[in-house]
Amino acid sequence: MARSKLLQEAVVILGAGTQGRRLAYMWSSTGKPVHLIDRQDKQLSEGVEYVQQLRASPTAISKNWGKITTSSPHGLSTALKNAWLAIECVPENIELKRTVIGELDALAPEQTIIASNSSSYVISEIIETLSLNHSSRVLSAHCYWPPETPAIEIMGHDETDPSIIEFMLERCKGHGFSPYHVKSTSIGYIYNRIWAAIKRETLLALHEGVATPKEIDAIFKDVLKTPRGPCELMDVVGLDVVLDIEKHYADSRKGLPIEPREYLHTMIENGKLGLKNGRGFYDYGS
Repeated sequence: MARSKLLQEAVVILGAGTQGRRLAYMWSSTGKPVHLIDRQDKQLSEGVEYVQQLRASPTAISKNWGKITTSSPHGLSTALKNAWLAIECVPENIELKRTVIGELDALAPEQTIIASNSSSYVISEIIETLSLNHSSRVLSAHCYWPPETPAIEIMGHDETDPSIIEFMLERCKGHGFSPYHVKSTSIGYIYNRIWAAIKRETLLALHEGVATPKEIDAIFKDVLKTPRGPCELMDVVGLDVVLDIEKHYADSRKGLPIEPREYLHTMIENGKLGLKNGRGFYDYGS
């Protein structure tokens, strides 16, 4: 792979939602261009506006910003011609992700690295039903909430070229991320495996009536000195998203208790999705 050339080129991001727009900010921080692709014009315009807000912040990570261009999926083939990296940030639907990864593999030049930002599906799961032209350039690159939380986890699969992993770790560091190498296939990567256990026990404690959300969050913050407790964090993520992830864990790991998922399901049926609609473990008003 001609990496010396690729360093001069663009990053393509598919999906201009919460993660995609944050990644556009990070990957444009060294003056290189970013192409943001989405089916919805509103998502694209709001994504670019959000990036500009981050860039205007006193804590912005750069003063040398690359140009961000936007297009619908019809512009994907053209955008990929000069891309050293293409990242999918589409919703957490494995069939959708498979479609997108397959399309990227078919359209992108051989030198282009293809990454999935999925939080719940590892790259080996996503590509297991696909016949890729260049599977050695495909990997997971999962981030959290950059730039506030710059951690990013890089994980390959059995056929990923090890040199690409090293290259990605280096490039991530140069763009303001804190990169971590997940050295074997791990559903939940590193942090989310630990966080999954915390979420599950929190929900089980609530189901059993051990404590209220406010009490659980208070003792969690008191002991660990964190700004938010697990109930507050689940509200930020979205309780529907949390439930989808928990279902995936349950499908992959036998023996997990069903009560946490039932607890979430009841909350969602009662119209509680978290911060996104103003009602979750807490009432956020209008």
